[in-house]
Amino acid sequence: MTDAASPPTLPDRLSVDPRSPHHVAAIFDHDIGIRFNGKERHDVEEYCISEGWVRVPAGGKKVDRKGNPLMIKLKGTVEAFVKPAPAPTPDAPAAPAA
Repeated sequence: MTDAASPPTLPDRLSVDPRSPHHVAAIFDHDIGIRFNGKERHDVEEYCISEGWVRVPAGGKKVDRKGNPLMIKLKGTVEAFVKPAPAPTPDAPAAPAA
């Protein structure tokens, strides 16, 4: 059994689009980060570590014929990781008891 607090094992290929066969909804319960060519990217829609590419929006208001944002594929070194959960601050007010 896996512990609820343990980070998931990230797949080789993952997509944000729920219609994609590479979409795994359970992974998105955690905060996922993508490092592409040594820099963290926040606009990645899909990645593949073994093939070394990411798909990002082309920019602007460009859309394909189905109305989805136009994507471009960038090739390079891809690294996916689970971001650590933010630590609670000691001077934050406690949640009221219900």
